[in-house]
Amino acid sequence: MSRLRSLVPFAAILGALAGWPAPAGAAEPAPAADDGSTLLPAEAAPQAGPGRAANPPDDAFGAFQRGLYITALNLALPRAQAGDAAAQTLAAEIYARGLGVRRDEQQAARWYRAAAEQNAPEAQFQYALMLLDGRFVDKDPEQAFALMEDAANAGNAMAQFNLAQLIVSRNAGADALKRAVAFYEKAARAGVPDAQYAMAQVYANGVGGRKLDRAAARRWLELAARRNFDTAQVELGTWMVEGVGGARDERGGFAWLKIAAENGNVAAQNRLAKLYRAGVGTEADPVTAAAWYILARRAGLTDFEMDGFLDGLTEEEHKQAIRQANRLR
Repeated sequence: MSRLRSLVPFAAILGALAGWPAPAGAAEPAPAADDGSTLLPAEAAPQAGPGRAANPPDDAFGAFQRGLYITALNLALPRAQAGDAAAQTLAAEIYARGLGVRRDEQQAARWYRAAAEQNAPEAQFQYALMLLDGRFVDKDPEQAFALMEDAANAGNAMAQFNLAQLIVSRNAGADALKRAVAFYEKAARAGVPDAQYAMAQVYANGVGGRKLDRAAARRWLELAARRNFDTAQVELGTWMVEGVGGARDERGGFAWLKIAAENGNVAAQNRLAKLYRAGVGTEADPVTAAAWYILARRAGLTDFEMDGFLDGLTEEEHKQAIRQANRLR
């Protein structure tokens, strides 16, 4: 069970939002809010974690922090059984992740539920995930939504992001989208990269009660990119190369696309190939261009323009490109 799980793939959310076309295409301050204030990214903002839902059981949580998971569980269980919500959340986390013990989702569900019933936001979030999944507890989307909303309103950033996705998945109307954007923004301010990317899409397309503002969109993209959100890296790199939402910066855009490509993003690999082919942001290098496209094509991407480029290489260049692609894997 991942604590950073997205309930609904963001691509599916975008597809559900009629009128959301794909945008063209040292950290800056976060985008300005509509009231003129500055949204602080809160890069180091602490998130709710096991044992933080209420006053933490210091000895148990201290052991957990040091990686002494069995000790942490032994210390947490008596308190959990006595009704301590923080200890219940900590025990649930240990069982859910199989830390020092065999993974036991049934026990995790038991303790998450107990803590959620005491309004512990982290437990509400995690138990909501279980209710949506339906593998270890009876599936209950309505209770899951209510718990997710409670956790989001209590300030759990991942619950805020996931609640926004749930809202849009239920209703893609303007009012629902406006409400969802409010929760995306809260999560984005707390440093959730998925939410920062969502805010970039909001401003890039002028939806959810926000005016189209590609400069703000680009700043949100950079925040998400700096947190290794590869889709944001691809879009930010493309925008920088094309001069969308700010000054044209071909070298900077090339650098972001290269990071995403090296981390396995297939779209980035293809776009990087085109930059190498044209000498944009870097020296032109047809062999390296071909190598990156070969890598992308092996992953299933087809680009007829780049296929034509490959056909125009000499036999020796093609061999060199294949050897280089093999090293890039």
